[in-house]
Amino acid sequence: MIDIKFLRENPEIVKENIRKKFQDKKIELVDKVIELDEQSRKAKAEGDELRSRRNAISSKIGELKRTGQHEEAEKIMAEVAAIKTRLPELEKLEAELEEEVRKIMLVIPNIIDESVPIGKNDKENVEVERFGDPFVPDFEVPHHAEIMKKLNGLDKDSAGRTSGEGFYYLCGDIAQLQSCILSYARDFMIDKGFTYYIPPFMIRSSVVTGVMSFDEMDSMMYKIEGEDLYLIGTSEHSMIGKFIDTIIPESELPKTLTSYSPCFRKEVGSHGLEERGVYRIHQFEKQEMVVVCKPEESMEWFHKLYSYTVEFFRTLDIPVRTLECCSGDLADLKVKSIDVEAWSPRQKKYFEVGSCSNLGDAQARRLKIRVKGSEKKNYFAHTLNNTVVAPPRMLIAFLENNLNEDGSIRIPEALRPYMRKDVISVPKK
Repeated sequence: MIDIKFLRENPEIVKENIRKKFQDKKIELVDKVIELDEQSRKAKAEGDELRSRRNAISSKIGELKRTGQHEEAEKIMAEVAAIKTRLPELEKLEAELEEEVRKIMLVIPNIIDESVPIGKNDKENVEVERFGDPFVPDFEVPHHAEIMKKLNGLDKDSAGRTSGEGFYYLCGDIAQLQSCILSYARDFMIDKGFTYYIPPFMIRSSVVTGVMSFDEMDSMMYKIEGEDLYLIGTSEHSMIGKFIDTIIPESELPKTLTSYSPCFRKEVGSHGLEERGVYRIHQFEKQEMVVVCKPEESMEWFHKLYSYTVEFFRTLDIPVRTLECCSGDLADLKVKSIDVEAWSPRQKKYFEVGSCSNLGDAQARRLKIRVKGSEKKNYFAHTLNNTVVAPPRMLIAFLENNLNEDGSIRIPEALRPYMRKDVISVPKK
């Protein structure tokens, strides 16, 4: 959510930003919110003036009565009574207008960074850099589900009976592999100076609407029936929500946090849930990184965060590339975003395994996350989030890039202390 004062003073900039995101139907909202905001401010000004007038004249009534000026006192009492009648009307009008303004402001997209490439959708995202050499072995790489099944590591049939499509059982060495990757990711981020968290896996609606757009909310979140609670789609939701309605001393910034959680997503409109693999599913685990910082430091942190993901994947011998999201592919709260994509030897292309986002002060403004500056002035913090690793999707890249011809899986050196072996062997029949 952008600053209403900025919108009021720079309506054409806001409209041009909407055009860059190819959301022209929202352009008219700018003029509408300006009009409603003006009405709201007029109602507030009238209310403030009436309260001031009431306070100024009320004290005179007793004095006028004591001095025998009863007629004048009656006039003032009538005016005070009229003010008492008008004030509730103004307060109600002001509250209604403020709520209408807020609703509109929540759907007007954040101002994107000037460096963001302009494009309509993810097909126009721009490759930034590649790390590691993409490799295709001289033997056929099976579908990841077949690799897992050969290792007795995946059971989707049973999950289909217990839970339906989009769920899975991981077992044996593959289940251990996923847990070890997450443990390694935790320690990797702790070594970078981040504080480790396990957050609540359910959050209130006030947090949901603070951390994401309504479109994302509808397509992603599972609502707990009969309660004001949602299952989280990523631990970023809980971690940013942790700071709701707080004032952070500037000396405590940046807050650098890394969090583990299961994640739950409806995947509305997604295709392929009936597939045999684990690429798009309703439930997965994830290690996340979150930063709350000063505005002037957020872009520096943005580049640090996605570089950590690149470094993490390279320690597991997985080639990756970074892909900058174009304007039309950015969610409304985001200022700038870069996806990290891993190489798939089977498909001979890259696919997304993580996303790094700078949200500017949009989440902080919605959730009232403020910073007490050195000059005792409060301002809104900037928030960022990034995926360290999100298995089991990441397992696809791991298995394909570390697959041996006999179907066994090589364990990279960085992961061997966790797995306590250097290879996952194919079980003997």
